[in-house]
Amino acid sequence: MNQTHADATNAWENASPSVVSIAPTWPGYNKPGFGSPPGTAPEGTGIVLSEDGHILTASHVIKKAKQITIRDISGLEFEAHLLFDHPKTDLAIIKAEINIKPIMLAMKPPKIGSETCLISNSFGLNLSITCGVISAIGRKNVGFNQIEDFIQTDAASNPGSSGGALIDSEGALIGMMSGIFTKNTDTNTGVNFAISLDLIKKTIPWLSN
Repeated sequence: MNQTHADATNAWENASPSVVSIAPTWPGYNKPGFGSPPGTAPEGTGIVLSEDGHILTASHVIKKAKQITIRDISGLEFEAHLLFDHPKTDLAIIKAEINIKPIMLAMKPPKIGSETCLISNSFGLNLSITCGVISAIGRKNVGFNQIEDFIQTDAASNPGSSGGALIDSEGALIGMMSGIFTKNTDTNTGVNFAISLDLIKKTIPWLSN
């Protein structure tokens, strides 16, 4: 096994138990997987932040949901409720009665060119991992959110990846996937944007405690 594959395996083993799939039920529907707003996916992804069941996700994944169901890596389902929504940054916190280890937080910002992986619920198929490099940091004025501090990566991101965990080779969180830069389709083009851990901490102050 080469070093890149070894790093991806290590990152997956450390981080994937702390990532969940999110299935919102949209107004007018009786079950999840249907009726999401144009430009978004019926499902999304969440990142467990605390032993108390606080889960970070993208605001656009849950903002109109009348019910929120999460699935852990083993397929068990739990109901969750919205605690915090900040559309300007596309960050939200939901809470569920779960006993899942929270994800590690990276101690320092990533460097351009360093290896990174994304764990997400791409296309609602449940969790999977894609890997690439950090293409840029500190991206602002991209046009997704009113307040932006993005990490750009070529790790593949697709509908359902919103709220996914962008991690380093140790599986520590460096960002949360928010948007795919594309003109004609919502599928991956290798220019993907994760909200930086720094902005996440500024928006959710208790994370820094």
